[in-house]
Amino acid sequence: METKSVKIGNVLIGGGFPVAVQTMWKSPLTLNIEPILLEIDDLSAIGTNIIRFAVPDIESADILSGIAKLSSLPIVADIHFDYKIALKCIEGGVHKIRINPGNIGSEWKVMELIKAAGDKGVPIRVGVNGGSLPKSLMNKTNLSEAMVEAAEIELNVFEKLGFKDVVFSLKSSDIKSTVMANKQFSSKYSYPIHLGVTEAGPLIPGIVKSSIALNMMLNENIGDTIRVSLSDSMRNEVLAAKEILKSSGRNIASVDIVSCPRCGRASFNTQDFLSEIDTELQKLKKKVSIAVMGCVVNGPGEARHADLGITGSGDNVVIFRRGKIVRKGNPRDSVIMFLEELSKL
Repeated sequence: METKSVKIGNVLIGGGFPVAVQTMWKSPLTLNIEPILLEIDDLSAIGTNIIRFAVPDIESADILSGIAKLSSLPIVADIHFDYKIALKCIEGGVHKIRINPGNIGSEWKVMELIKAAGDKGVPIRVGVNGGSLPKSLMNKTNLSEAMVEAAEIELNVFEKLGFKDVVFSLKSSDIKSTVMANKQFSSKYSYPIHLGVTEAGPLIPGIVKSSIALNMMLNENIGDTIRVSLSDSMRNEVLAAKEILKSSGRNIASVDIVSCPRCGRASFNTQDFLSEIDTELQKLKKKVSIAVMGCVVNGPGEARHADLGITGSGDNVVIFRRGKIVRKGNPRDSVIMFLEELSKL
C-alpha cells in the first residue's frame, strides 16, 4: 500500500517519493560545529538525504539546534529515556525527532512530545528496536509480533491526538524478524517506514546482512527511507544504501560501476585507479555507467558498453565513451585523462 508523505526539512518521504538515504553521526557532539557542518556537506555531496544524531543530554540538544540552523541536510535528533531532551530539540528547530517506545517513558510524556511537535510542524519517528522493547513485551517468544505490538501501542497515542506526521521503524539484528515485522506492519498501516537492520556488523558482514533484508522488503515496495547500520564510516553506510537501492531496481540518479577484480593478466591497477576517482564518481547526480577494466580480455567489450570506460591495453590505457575510443595514454596519466572525459558527460 502507498504510504502517506511526511516532510523532513526539505525532504519528502513516503507518498511515492524516492527512497531517502540516511546515515547517523558516529561521534559525540562538540561545541566546535564547523567540522561537523563540513562533513555534512561532504555526505550530502555523495547522496545522503538525511542525517541523525544521538542526543544524550540537554547540552547536546543545544549544540544540535545550532547545527540544524546551518546544516545542508535535514537533522534528526535520536532521543532515548528523557522526553525533555526531545522537547528541547523541537524547540531548537531540529527537523525530526526519533523516540524509542521501549524507553521514552509514560504515555503522558509521549503526548507532551506530540503536542510540541505538532505546534512546530516537526515529524516524529517511532523507532522500535528488537533489543530494547517495552518491558511488557520483552518476554514474547515471537520477536516480530512483539515489535509490531510495540509500534501499535505508540501508534494509538498518535492517532488519539490526530498527529499524522509520524514515521515508523521496526528493526532487529535478525533478518527474519526484521522482515516479518515490517511486512506485518506495512500490510495494516499506511505510515512511512524507515528500513534497516540494526547493529548489522562490520563492513562486509553488515553489508551482506543489510542487502539481503532490505532487498526482500524493497522488492515488496516496503520502505520509504533506509539506513545501513555499519560498524564503519558514515560514507560507507551511504554508499552501501545507494547500491542496495540500485540493485533493488530503484531509479536513483547515481553512477553504476563495472570493474574487474584484477588477475595475473591485468596491465592496469583498477583498485588504485578506483580509489583515486571514487569521490568524484560518487558526487555525480545523474545516471551514468562506468567501466574500469584491467586487460584486453573483457576490458574493451565492457568499456564499450559503458557511458565512459577505461581499460588496460598492453603498456597503455584506452578510454571509451559510449563505444568509441576517445583517449589513449600512459597509465600514469589515467586519472587526469579519465576525469577530463568524465566532466564532458
